[in-house]
Amino acid sequence: MYGRVLGVTLLGVGGHLVTVEAFVGRGLPSLTFTGLPGAAVQDARERIRPAVEHAGLEWPLRRVVVNLAPGNLRKEGPGLDLPIAAALLVATSQVKGREAAGWAFAGELSLKGELLPTPGVLSVAIAAARGGLGGVIVPQANALEAAQVDGLRVVGVPSLREVVALLKGSWSPPAAAPATVSTDVVDGVDLVDVRGQLQARRALEVAAAGGHNLLMVGSPGAGKTMLARRLPSILPAPSREEALEASQLHSVAGLLTGRGLLRSRPFRAPHHSISTAGLLGGGTTVFRPGEASLATHGVLFLDELTEFRRDAIEALRQPLEDGRVIVTRAAGSVEFPARFTLVAAANPCPCGYHGDQRRHCRCPDHRVQQYRQKLSGPLLDRIDLRLRVPRLTKEELLGADGGESSARVRDRVESARERQRARYVAHGVLCNAHLPGPVVRRETRLAAGAEDLLARAVDALALTGRGFDRALRVGRTIADLEGADRVAPTHLAEALSYRTGFDGEEDLARAG
Repeated sequence: MYGRVLGVTLLGVGGHLVTVEAFVGRGLPSLTFTGLPGAAVQDARERIRPAVEHAGLEWPLRRVVVNLAPGNLRKEGPGLDLPIAAALLVATSQVKGREAAGWAFAGELSLKGELLPTPGVLSVAIAAARGGLGGVIVPQANALEAAQVDGLRVVGVPSLREVVALLKGSWSPPAAAPATVSTDVVDGVDLVDVRGQLQARRALEVAAAGGHNLLMVGSPGAGKTMLARRLPSILPAPSREEALEASQLHSVAGLLTGRGLLRSRPFRAPHHSISTAGLLGGGTTVFRPGEASLATHGVLFLDELTEFRRDAIEALRQPLEDGRVIVTRAAGSVEFPARFTLVAAANPCPCGYHGDQRRHCRCPDHRVQQYRQKLSGPLLDRIDLRLRVPRLTKEELLGADGGESSARVRDRVESARERQRARYVAHGVLCNAHLPGPVVRRETRLAAGAEDLLARAVDALALTGRGFDRALRVGRTIADLEGADRVAPTHLAEALSYRTGFDGEEDLARAG
């Protein structure tokens, strides 16, 4: 007796169709898996029989062999429980093969036959649609996320008993309707709450308009964290393609259960004790996205940047440059998207008051230098905007009014982003920060006097090739915010003013 259905296994963020074959033949009662099953799949032999029997179905007291094809692809995760059970039911004629044809099955089974929430169901639905299948049967808790894939019938089912009834035509729930649910970005935050900090507010606007990375250095209580948490409030809404990619990463991480597409840009703020694998992703056999990937098309906020493990933050060099993370282990290699805007905050020294106008720094010079050396030059060179955030004055603290609201700033950001999308449509780039270096120099048109200013800055600020390109990108973004076709000297001067960070104003004075 033979049965065959289709399931999906995950490799990184992508789903791959798996042919699940079941053969029931003569021999002592047993259940054997072939086809490179992982540990979670091997554990299924202890879950599936109780699930089948609890659903009122018959378990064959014979030798059962389940093959997972293709055999050269390792099958991981509990999502293959349901297709294995379905293949067995087809092999024992409890379900007809033609009834199971055209469906992809995914879901973890409990011992009572219930379908439990399963990570990666959105990737399962995408793989089923690309494979030309007509529908997918998933746990009821995951139906909403799977329904975001166009042209695919999605049925959320509570248990194995209903799966059999569905295939036989005696139970027909409505297909899950697409819906939108926001991310975990906190509502109610607004730039109008921020007092003073005009340069920092302007830097946030420039970062949002061009997708630029930002580092804020200042004393404790200056408002760095408050500013960073308001960046999402001025970012434009993601496109459907961006929302789908971000949602897929959250689905693989098990963070999308019961929700549809993410309609707000993600905001991830990991603690400084996070490991390299937690930040970039990894695992021994099952690869999971890290915080850098979960922040894709959104914001990755690293508060107290100098307190992070050096190997963890230095590992961010690749995603900051390429927008992707490649995780390599003995079991294989996978690639995760990691196109995020980095916002980092740091104190200027261990005590936090170096350069403060009101409080004296207690750190010896060698401690200050040692503290700053936690951040390497190549890493800082990948951060477009670096500025000092000063302590608020008493007039700013006691002032009655804040600055502009997030809504007004967001209008300018969206206009600037629209100009960039139109300008770079041939390059497939959405914003200035993601434009390749050679294209930056070719596409950035400088007004009279801007080239001379840039030449002086190369010597005074010791700009590297990467730093030169980043100054051009930031200048282009500032021009976009003003609706200018050419990058003027004033635009470049402002762009260069965002290259202070730990160093204060000395370099800018040299730049003239």
